[in-house]
Amino acid sequence: MKDERISLAHGDGGELAHRLIQDIFVAAFGHNDQARFDAAIFPAASQQMAITTDSFVVNPLFFPGGNIGKLAVAGTVNDLAVSGVTPLYLTAAFMIEEGFKVQELKEIVNSMAAEAQKTNVRIIAGDTKVVERGSMDGLYINTTGVGFVNEKNLPRPEAIAEGDSIIISGTVGDHGVAIVSARGELGIKTEIDSDCASLNDLIRNVVENVDGVRIMRDPTRGGIATTLVEIAEDFGVTMEIAEEEIPLRNEVKGVCEILGYDPLYLANEGKVLMIVNPSDEKRVLELLREHELGKDAKVIGQVTGKEKGRLHLRTGLGSTRRLNRLSGMMLPRIC
Repeated sequence: MKDERISLAHGDGGELAHRLIQDIFVAAFGHNDQARFDAAIFPAASQQMAITTDSFVVNPLFFPGGNIGKLAVAGTVNDLAVSGVTPLYLTAAFMIEEGFKVQELKEIVNSMAAEAQKTNVRIIAGDTKVVERGSMDGLYINTTGVGFVNEKNLPRPEAIAEGDSIIISGTVGDHGVAIVSARGELGIKTEIDSDCASLNDLIRNVVENVDGVRIMRDPTRGGIATTLVEIAEDFGVTMEIAEEEIPLRNEVKGVCEILGYDPLYLANEGKVLMIVNPSDEKRVLELLREHELGKDAKVIGQVTGKEKGRLHLRTGLGSTRRLNRLSGMMLPRIC
C-alpha cells in the first residue's frame, strides 16, 4: 500500500478499500478458516459462553507503554478475564478519519496483532469506515470479545462476606499519569509507562488454584475508588481501604500532588481488583506475585459489614472518610 494517508476512497468498498484491508489488516491478523465475508464462523464449546464489547477513543493514540491498538485488545481481554472467562476471539471495527497516516495505522494494527498473539486470542472479524476530515479525532476502535466460562472456581460475588480481603495486583494510577504526560498540556513530563496489559494469564493462575475468589474487576475509568463503590452498592456491603497500603509509584504520587489529582480515581489498564475469602489471602498474593504483572500485589482493605453499600478510606492520620464515585471528568478520553 503506497498511500501515505487515508482518503475517503479507502472507505468506499472499492479497490483502495480492498488494498487497505489486505495490506494492513489481513497482513497483521492473517487469513483464517473462520472468515466468511460478512461473518466469522467458529466452534462453540458445550459450556457457557460470554461476550463483551467496548470502544476506545484514547487521546493521544500513542502513549508511553502502548497505543490505542494494544489498549483495545488488552481492555477487551481483561473484561472477559475478570468475569471468569477464557478469551478466545475478538472482532475489531475501525473508524478512521480522512488524512490519517497509513504508517501509524499499520503500527497500531500490528500492535493489536502482537497483543492478541501474546494472549492466545484470535481476531477473526472486523470492519473499517472512513469519515470526512474534521468529523472525528484520528481513529476510534470498537471491539467485541467472546470466550468460554470457566466453571471451576467461578467468582461468586453473592458470597462476599464481612472480613473478606481486598487485593490490588499492583500500583495504581499508572495509565492516567502516562496519558497526562503524553498530552503535554499541563507541562508535566514523567518517565512512567502506562500499565496497559492483558491480564488473562495472571488471573487464570489465581482462579485455577483458589476457590475463594468472590469478585474481580479491572479498575479502568474512575479508578479503584469508583470500582469499589460500585461493588459495595451492587452487593450491599461496607468496605474500608487503607490509604497507606495503596501501592503507588513516586512519579504518580508527585503528579497527583502537583495537579491535585486523587490517585484512587485515576485510570488503570493493567490491574485487577480482587475480593477474596480471608483464608485464601496469602495464597492469592503468592500466586499474583509469581507473575511479572502481579509482583506488586497488596492487600489494601477488607469488607467490614453488610447492607450499607459504602466505601471508606482510612487515612494516614487515622481518620476515616467516605469515598464516592468520581464526579465529573478528571481526565477525558482516557481509554
